[in-house]
Amino acid sequence: MLSKVLSAAHFGLDTVPIEVEVNVFSKGFPGFSIIGLPNKAVDEARERVKTALTNSGIDFPQAKIIVNLAPADLPKEGAGFDLPIAVGILHSLEAVILPEKALFYGELSLDGSLRHTKGVFLMAVNAKKFGVKHLFVPRESANEAAVIPGVHVYPVSTITELVEHLNNTQQIKPLKAKAQLRPEKIFVPEFDFSEIIGQEQAKRALMIAAAGAHNVFMQGPPGSGKTMLARAFAGILPPLSHEEALEVTKIYSVTGNIPPGESLVLERPFRVSHHTTSRIGLIGGGSNPHPGEISMAHLGVLFLDEFPEFSRSTLEALRQPIEDGQVSITRAAGSITFPADFTLIAAANPCPCGYLGDSKRECTCSPRQIMKYQSKLSGPLMDRIDLHINVPTVEVDKLIPNTKMKVTADSQMIREKVIRARNIQAKRFKGTKLYANAMMKNKHIKDFVKIDEDAMVMLKQAVNAYNLSARTYFRLIKVSQTIADLEVTTSVTSTHVAEALQYRIRSSQ
Repeated sequence: MLSKVLSAAHFGLDTVPIEVEVNVFSKGFPGFSIIGLPNKAVDEARERVKTALTNSGIDFPQAKIIVNLAPADLPKEGAGFDLPIAVGILHSLEAVILPEKALFYGELSLDGSLRHTKGVFLMAVNAKKFGVKHLFVPRESANEAAVIPGVHVYPVSTITELVEHLNNTQQIKPLKAKAQLRPEKIFVPEFDFSEIIGQEQAKRALMIAAAGAHNVFMQGPPGSGKTMLARAFAGILPPLSHEEALEVTKIYSVTGNIPPGESLVLERPFRVSHHTTSRIGLIGGGSNPHPGEISMAHLGVLFLDEFPEFSRSTLEALRQPIEDGQVSITRAAGSITFPADFTLIAAANPCPCGYLGDSKRECTCSPRQIMKYQSKLSGPLMDRIDLHINVPTVEVDKLIPNTKMKVTADSQMIREKVIRARNIQAKRFKGTKLYANAMMKNKHIKDFVKIDEDAMVMLKQAVNAYNLSARTYFRLIKVSQTIADLEVTTSVTSTHVAEALQYRIRSSQ
């Protein structure tokens, strides 16, 4: 008997309906074959399904079984086809009744229970498009799907439980929709800005970066606080909107980074990559392309410490995603585009030993070593970073507690200013796909940015005096607009431009 069970497969962040056709022959030598371009994980479903059904007290047929994953010309991967294959076999044996407009997806354990399976959220997002009303997924993954309205999500614990439900013996109650608008757990950053001694200019620059989603490059000697500043940056970022949370959750779902029982990702991602990370690990790729760290940092932060220690090819691969907010990966089978609209926080020493230009310790590097070290950061790459900050060594007097020392603002106070600036931008960009000043293209600057005459004169003088590129010119305007938003002013003035310039002139000299 031939059975057809609806499932789905993921290609990048796109989901395609897959019809799992199962035929159990009454004649012929016993066997179990899966066709339709399955990868190793799908092919191994034969043993998982057979053992799971047997350990669930179901007699596995000693017959010839053919499973076809249609359309057959698309490559299939992952263990999510275990459940629909098992259901197809049971329906072919007339052991269960299939409901209409139902989709099955999940990995089976050998004892017949269902395991947490990646990609359930992405499947629920596309369920309506497939005409699906009933979604059967593992219980540990069901919360991902429950945040999407309009689909009945059935959390399945075991194959035995599913058989009883399909035969109307013991019903599985559909999971109630959960529209989370705020995190259940309050996010606590690793460091608070009030804990960081000195570095007031760096703190100011990071506040501007958070308010406008601008890229930052920090340079300074070892122990000056670059890493601490970067990790404290996560605590001043605004929360994700509902639409942004859906975008981030899609990526985390398809990569299997949503923990069992969780659903929406509600805090902005903060990804940290070691300098030994490969180009594919950072950008994404593989024979069947998967998102890299830049996509995992979408709508959040990617922190790259020891920036010049990354390979030159890896760093240069960042140029196009930084500019476009997405990365396209082309393989023989086709091209896949992943979102990669992230804020880059890069930190570096000025030289291999780290003490070039330091007032207290002498640099031991040769001119050749310094040139080779600094040449890893190309001009086109650095031109795409909006804010360039010098993070000097903290003076000893500031390290010793003193009642006369000025108390710096904590992360919560700074975050409130950042949120206020982002709200101004959200109002300005209403009706567009923009959410922050850094996302503006050149055409948007003409429509959304108001610059007074004095500010324009200062910009022109700076471009001529320091030979700034056209890209730098427009990025200066974006940073100036963010500074104006922090001060809640309607137009960009020369004061705003002057502050934006101080974060670029140093790198241009």
